[in-house]
Amino acid sequence: MSPVILFSFVIGYFLLLLAVAWYTSKNSSNEAFFIGNRSSNWMLVAFGMIGTSLSGVTFVSVPGGVGSGNFYYFQIVLGYLLGYIVIAFVLLPLYYSMNLTSIYTYLEKRFGVNAHKAGAFFFILSRTVGATARLYLVISVLQIFIFNKFGIPFMITTIVILLLILLYTFEGGVKTIIYTDTLQTAGMLMGLIACIIVIVKSLGTDIGGALSLMSNEGYTKIFNWNIKESSFALKHLIGGMFIAIAMTGLDQEMMQKNISVKTLKDSQKNMLTLSAVLLLVNFLFLVLGGALYLYAASKNITVPPDELFPTIALSQAFSGSIGIIFIIALISALFPSVDGAITSLTSCFCIDILGIKKKEGSEKEKKRTRLIVHFSFAFVFFLMVLLFKWINDKLIIDFILKFAGITYGPLLGLFAFGILTKRELNKKLIWTVCIVAPLLALGIDIMSNPAWYEAKLHVNFGINIFSENLFSGYKIGNELILINGIFTFIGLWFISKKVK
Repeated sequence: MSPVILFSFVIGYFLLLLAVAWYTSKNSSNEAFFIGNRSSNWMLVAFGMIGTSLSGVTFVSVPGGVGSGNFYYFQIVLGYLLGYIVIAFVLLPLYYSMNLTSIYTYLEKRFGVNAHKAGAFFFILSRTVGATARLYLVISVLQIFIFNKFGIPFMITTIVILLLILLYTFEGGVKTIIYTDTLQTAGMLMGLIACIIVIVKSLGTDIGGALSLMSNEGYTKIFNWNIKESSFALKHLIGGMFIAIAMTGLDQEMMQKNISVKTLKDSQKNMLTLSAVLLLVNFLFLVLGGALYLYAASKNITVPPDELFPTIALSQAFSGSIGIIFIIALISALFPSVDGAITSLTSCFCIDILGIKKKEGSEKEKKRTRLIVHFSFAFVFFLMVLLFKWINDKLIIDFILKFAGITYGPLLGLFAFGILTKRELNKKLIWTVCIVAPLLALGIDIMSNPAWYEAKLHVNFGINIFSENLFSGYKIGNELILINGIFTFIGLWFISKKVK
C-alpha cells in the first residue's frame, strides 16, 4: 500500500475535523468549552462516547490479545455493563442534583478542599498516563507504516499529530468534541465491520464458518473458571464493574460529556444505550482478533500482538482499499480518546486546581488561562509519548488497566465513602490515606503476580516462590481497583468521626 496514498487520506481526514471544529466553535465561551452549555443532544453524546470508551488501544490491542487470552476480555465488558447501570442510577442523579461542572466539586462540598484536590490529582495522573499510552500505540503504527517511509522521525510525527488535535479542540472544547467524536466513532465502526468482512472472506468462509474455525482453535472461550488465574470470570466481572464505575463514572472526561446533556433522564438514556452498544462492538473486536489469528496462521505471520492487525491490513495480500479503511478507522479510534482527554484535563485543572470559576476576572482573562493550560497539557502528552517510546511496552491495554487499578482506587474510595456514609473526615489526613492505600494495593499486587512486573520493569524481585506460598498461586487481576478502593475506604473510616 503506497504510503503517499495513506498519508493523503490522513490529511484529508484532519481537514474534515477542522471544518467541523470551525463550524461548532463559533462564539464559544468557557461554559461551552467545559460542558457545552448543557445543551448537547444525548444521542450524539452516546454515539460519540463509544469511540471515547474504545480508543485506538481497543482497535489494536483487543484483537491482538485473542491469541493468548481467547475471548476472556468479554468478561470485563460484561462487568462494564453492571458498572454503567450504577453510574446511570447512582452517580448521574448526584451530579445533576448538585449542578456540577466538575464532578470533583462534590468532594469539596462533602469533605473539603483537600478531598477535592486529591480527587482531581488522581484523575489528572491516571488520565494523562492512560491517554498518552493510547496515543503512543497509534502513533507507533502510523510511524511504522507511513512516516518511516518518508524518513520522518517519531518525534516530528508526535508533534504534528498533537498540533492538529490542538487546532480543533482549543476553542470549542466539549461543544466541538461532541460532534467530532460522532464523526470519528462512525469511521471506526464502519472500518471495524469492513475489516471483519474482508479478513473473513480471505479465509474462504463466512462469519459462521470463521467462528467455527475459531472455536476449534479455542479462541472463542469467554469464561475462565480457574480461580487462581488473573482472568478468572468473577475477577474480570467484578473488576470490569468497578473499572467502569471509576474510569467512566468518576472520570471527568467521560462525565463532562454526560452532564453536558440537558436533562438527567436523557443522560441516563445515553449511558444505558452506550453500555448496550459496547457489548456488541467489543464482541466484534474479539471476532476480528480470532479471524486475524486464523489468517496469520495460514500465512505463517509472526509479529507482536499489537502489530498483528496493522501488519495484515496493510500487507500486499489485500487491495489498497482495506489499508485506507484501516488507517481511517485507526485514527478515528485514536482521536476521541486523546482530544477528550486534553479537554477534560484542561477543565479539571482550571476548575479543580486553579479554581477558575471562583476567581474574579473577565471572561477574556479566564479564557487566556484556559488556553495556557490546554497547550501545557499537549506538551505533557508529547513528553509522555516519548517516554513510552523509550520504554517500548507491548500490549498497552494490560498496562492501562493495571495503572487504572492503582490510580483510580482513591477516587473510588472517596466517592464511595461520601455516598455511603455520613461521617466527617480529618481533612489533614486525607492525602495520607489516598497515597498509602494505592501503595499497599500495589505492593500486594506485586507479591501476587511478580512475573508481570518483572517483565514490564525488567527487574527481578526474587519473590516468585514467596508469592506462590503466600497466595497459593492466586493472582490478582482487574479486581485490583476494588482492593485499592476498599483500602482507601478503610483508611478514610479510621480518620473519620460521626457527625453530631
